[in-house]
Amino acid sequence: MTHHAGDALPAGLADWIDVHAESLDTDATFAAQVVPRLGRAGLFRVGVPHALGGAGGTTVDAIEAIASVARHSLASAFVFWGQRTFIEYLLQSANEPLRVRWLPALLAGELAGATGLSNAMKYLCAIEPLQMRATPLDAARARFRLDGALPWITNLRREGFVVAAAFDRHDGAPPAIFAVPHDLPGVARSDDLDLIALRGSNTAALTLDGAELDETCLIDADARSFLVRARPAFLGLQCGMSIGLARRALDAADGSSAPVRAALIDDVIALRHELNALAGRLYEGVTSGTFVAAPAAQFELRIALAAVVDAAARLDVQAAGGRGYLRSHASRPTPNDTARRSREAAFVPIVTPSLVQLKSQLAQQQRGEAA
Repeated sequence: MTHHAGDALPAGLADWIDVHAESLDTDATFAAQVVPRLGRAGLFRVGVPHALGGAGGTTVDAIEAIASVARHSLASAFVFWGQRTFIEYLLQSANEPLRVRWLPALLAGELAGATGLSNAMKYLCAIEPLQMRATPLDAARARFRLDGALPWITNLRREGFVVAAAFDRHDGAPPAIFAVPHDLPGVARSDDLDLIALRGSNTAALTLDGAELDETCLIDADARSFLVRARPAFLGLQCGMSIGLARRALDAADGSSAPVRAALIDDVIALRHELNALAGRLYEGVTSGTFVAAPAAQFELRIALAAVVDAAARLDVQAAGGRGYLRSHASRPTPNDTARRSREAAFVPIVTPSLVQLKSQLAQQQRGEAA
């Protein structure tokens, strides 16, 4: 079994997540604890420069950290992705006062950071219009009234969050990205969405009705150029969820009884080889910056990784056999991890941008090139 540097979570954290993984998937009992625990373990500081309070390293190190959490719980990794992606926006923003204001609490896990930019990523690919609007309130365009709704955002911790969202301007200026704090008048969080899994991820809808912010809360005045720069990290960090879940499912298949293992070993080896190759290509592209100009190459990797997760989860189920279809059994009164991983794997294709959206994007591009 290949060991990956990113697998080594602090023992206390790994144990806590393992004990609560089933609950984090099926209800919101421990939803409030995920961000503080990941923060105390120092995970949000991975890939953040020392000068800004981080642990140093690269975006690839952060992807590996998300993968190491996804091995134990995809709900926890999903929250980690939301938090780390928001942190990434602050790192890539030119607004230094905004960084100074929010980064310390985000890195410590005292405040949740949420990326409401899924709609904006789809807008960037011309899949849907922006669902939020910013109206200037003064001649200098320094204050804005924000309105609109986003139907699905993860990591909206009731205990406090700040969310990134893109707004159409309607005054001739390009769409802008703001950091919107939870306690701003006019900001409302819905009840948690009634998900079939990942229910501990603080996923809810957000409505803005006459919320007012000034330009000190601007992540970037030009959403399109910012998103093009930020998308490789947004998607790369998201791929960490797939990488970790696939590794764990393959380890589970690998760890089954000798006869079962003998029957599945060729498939396990082939998938592990493919997974390592895809991760290698992802890390190379994120590091070199080639995905900024060639997003299609990264879209293809995201699609290929989702296929590996799907195949790995099926091997996990085959290895578990009939007992994998029992909620729990006499020799294992604990919850059924195989079933949880199957539910988690079912989520991978629909995370925004979904596989359907990416595939239609690629097809559009190929038609364009053919023309």
